[in-house]
Amino acid sequence: MLEGMFKLLGEYGNPVPRYTGQRCLVERMAVGGCDLCQQACPHEAVSIERGVSIDPVKCTSCGLCVQVCPTGALEYDVTATLGAIKAHGESGATLTCSQSGAGGQSLPCLGRVTPSAVVASAAWGIELTLLHGDCPTCVVGRPDVPERLSAVVAEAQQLRAATGRLARVTIRKASGEQLKGPQVSRRGMFGALARGAGRVVAQVIPESPLPFVDWSVPEERRPAEWLWRRRALKPTPAPDTLVAWASPRIGEGCIDCPVCTNVCPTEAIEREVEPDGRITLHLDLTSCTGCRACAASCPPQVIVMSPDVPEGSFGAPMLLREGGQLF
Repeated sequence: MLEGMFKLLGEYGNPVPRYTGQRCLVERMAVGGCDLCQQACPHEAVSIERGVSIDPVKCTSCGLCVQVCPTGALEYDVTATLGAIKAHGESGATLTCSQSGAGGQSLPCLGRVTPSAVVASAAWGIELTLLHGDCPTCVVGRPDVPERLSAVVAEAQQLRAATGRLARVTIRKASGEQLKGPQVSRRGMFGALARGAGRVVAQVIPESPLPFVDWSVPEERRPAEWLWRRRALKPTPAPDTLVAWASPRIGEGCIDCPVCTNVCPTEAIEREVEPDGRITLHLDLTSCTGCRACAASCPPQVIVMSPDVPEGSFGAPMLLREGGQLF
């Protein structure tokens, strides 16, 4: 029996997000670094030294650190949430937090909801309802989760604007008459499983621990969150339609140093030295998370962030600079 419960804990109660150090702005030594995950954590579970570490005892699996991470260095399995949304079909999908008492498809906290979920729900034509509990007294997340959810939805709607079809999303507190199932938090997961694993599992969105990223495979350097934002940009906009996808542009005064490529957390910027010494810089938009590390770290400060790009620019690497000479 215990073996079965531990197996369920591994599949449904994975508390700590995956950390990929190569994507972290601290490990990349970007100017200014980043401490957004530490600021967002309501339980002081995140510590930052030469990289990010998370205390599994203090972590409640709320996902707020993942929600604010600008590079995908911290992440949960987005496909679990996306699958739960799509399974509802056009009748509409509802995601609830573990403390709301609403049952249904439950997440430890709605801090787990990221823009990819909202963008995908709109692509599938599914109205999305997000039910939270009493956030000011919650022991899992933090009081401002509804406001943070609103910011997530706003970011997703900016991206959806290019398609002409915005997402239909409602964020509200669960009401008493919606009580349908057990409340499930990570800290209470073991006891709940001991009392009735079948009933608990029926409420929690299935999730397995993510495998380590194989950095030698270029495709794995792209965070799943941004891959799904791009994949779910349906119906596909016309090639000249501007898409809200922040990305760098290089102005006059570039000294052809390698700093922008060194600090890029997904290696979206590629620097090539031609046989004649000419230097070119290309940007893979599908890999760019708009984190601004290149702009903040650029020694002559000639990199600026563009808020949008034409849809047609995603088809091939974008030329950022050509013409510098090493010798």
